Amino acid sequence: MNQPGFWNDQERASQISKRCEMLRQEVGQWETVTRQLDELEQLVKLAEEEDEQEFAPQAQATLDGICRAFAALEFSLLLSGPYDRADAILAIHAGTGGVDAQDWASMLLRMLVRYSERRGLTVQVLDENKGQEAGLKSAVLSVSGPHAYGYLHSEGGVHRLVRISPFDAEAMRHTSFVLVEVLPDLAPAAGGVQLRDEDLKIDVFRSGGHGGQSVNTTDSAVRITHLPTGIVVKCQNERSQVQNKAQALKYLRAKLLTLQQERHTASQRKIRGEHSSAEWSNQARSYVLQPYQLVKDHRTGYSEPDPQAVLDGKLDGFVEAFLRQAAESARKHQTQREFSGESRSMN
Repeated sequence: MNQPGFWNDQERASQISKRCEMLRQEVGQWETVTRQLDELEQLVKLAEEEDEQEFAPQAQATLDGICRAFAALEFSLLLSGPYDRADAILAIHAGTGGVDAQDWASMLLRMLVRYSERRGLTVQVLDENKGQEAGLKSAVLSVSGPHAYGYLHSEGGVHRLVRISPFDAEAMRHTSFVLVEVLPDLAPAAGGVQLRDEDLKIDVFRSGGHGGQSVNTTDSAVRITHLPTGIVVKCQNERSQVQNKAQALKYLRAKLLTLQQERHTASQRKIRGEHSSAEWSNQARSYVLQPYQLVKDHRTGYSEPDPQAVLDGKLDGFVEAFLRQAAESARKHQTQREFSGESRSMN
């Protein structure tokens, strides 16, 4: 940051400055815990020398506070993926289940917004397509803040709901499905996908959602088609066409980055001969409200017996289980690579 000309590239400089501030905060938190522990150690030694037994409860309370802070910092070490520090883009798509699935999509939107806000993250709706009777057909959100993608990565996949349908006059039990996409939001300077103008088809149209008179009476909404892949994204919730275009490009970059990762992973699986069931490979979680109550993550096996608390944004247990499993998987792959390297060198 002290190099001459650092601010010549405003976008790159902004990304680096943001990264620097996050690192300062993170290092500061570790230094605070270390300092508090050193101070407590000195006070305990002094109390032992003076035989001050009444200091013991205060020392224990201080130690308990330090342990809680350390546990939170230890958890943050799980957020070590290549994009875990990035902002996130969430896309929610109602699937099989008709109006029930659309209602389920709106319930998941509320759950994810509540969890994000509890984490101190900022949520912005980029696009929203409401159902005719109730709920949502789809929605796209931008979530910004420290480790936004890392905290929300676990929510990607198919979410399945089993309940007595409020839209069924016969009160029958229905199963609904919603797909949640969680994408890292990376600027080109931070390793995001570069877009070429000749690969883009950009259409503008009049927004149909909320947002005031200027949104609904001008061609401010933007739809972008990436011609090589056929991926289509749109944004209509901003007040100007320029803002909507910028947000749509962010969404497109995130989707293309994820597509690249998926192709790379598929190639690796083909080389290693790995196979996973197409039926369940993307199913993330089941929420059962009837005939019993349980929320279970099919990838980690973690479950919660209180669906309402989960739907109110209590996702910490699911997130931690997912991150710990990912960390363990990364360690295993690293060990396998090291073993393969040693075997080749021995040969």
